[in-house]
Amino acid sequence: MIQAQHLSKSFGNQLVFTDLNFQISDGEFVSLIGPNGSGKTTLIKIMMGLEKPTSGNLQMSHHTIGYVPQFRNIDNDYPLSIEQFIRLNNKFTLNPAKRKEQNQKIQTILKKTGLTNLKNRPLGLASGGEKQKAYLAQALLNDPKILILDESTASLDVEVKMQLMDLVAELNQKEHLTVIFITHDYDLTKKYTKRALLFENKSLKQVNVSDVSKNMFKMEG
Repeated sequence: MIQAQHLSKSFGNQLVFTDLNFQISDGEFVSLIGPNGSGKTTLIKIMMGLEKPTSGNLQMSHHTIGYVPQFRNIDNDYPLSIEQFIRLNNKFTLNPAKRKEQNQKIQTILKKTGLTNLKNRPLGLASGGEKQKAYLAQALLNDPKILILDESTASLDVEVKMQLMDLVAELNQKEHLTVIFITHDYDLTKKYTKRALLFENKSLKQVNVSDVSKNMFKMEG
């Protein structure tokens, strides 16, 4: 479980958010929505230990977090294959037993993410959806209990978005993986998440997905 109590964050005189109170249970699939600049990224950085709150408390029962970023264009001549890119998240070891264990885990994750037949493809020549699956596979390498998707479906075609989210939904259901989905996508929020946390006026409120409306996804901050 993730539980925030009276959580506030400022940068100097700039208040980002104040008095956040919420909880996310193990195995939930939650969307984090609101305008740009409303505090979504800052909250995620606090969850990941990259920022500290100004006041209040954030308790997390699990500290193993997998992070999938927004789609990034990778040059065609990027030298690593999909499998080599995923391996970047492995800790280097000379221990033969540990290397064997790492190799087995890589093959399992490649299969889980549908990348087995594409593992030797240069990442720079992969499609947008394949690149995002590679980022997802890399995030899964450390057996996270919490998976954060940070606008991970932005810039992808609708069909590719659905494929990626179907895969994440399967991980959520089969492996009880807690998923936090930062998004501006109304349709994906309605289809895949059970509950939304809405940033509004430097605060956060919980919204049933059935009550989510398109004006909650306005892009301006």
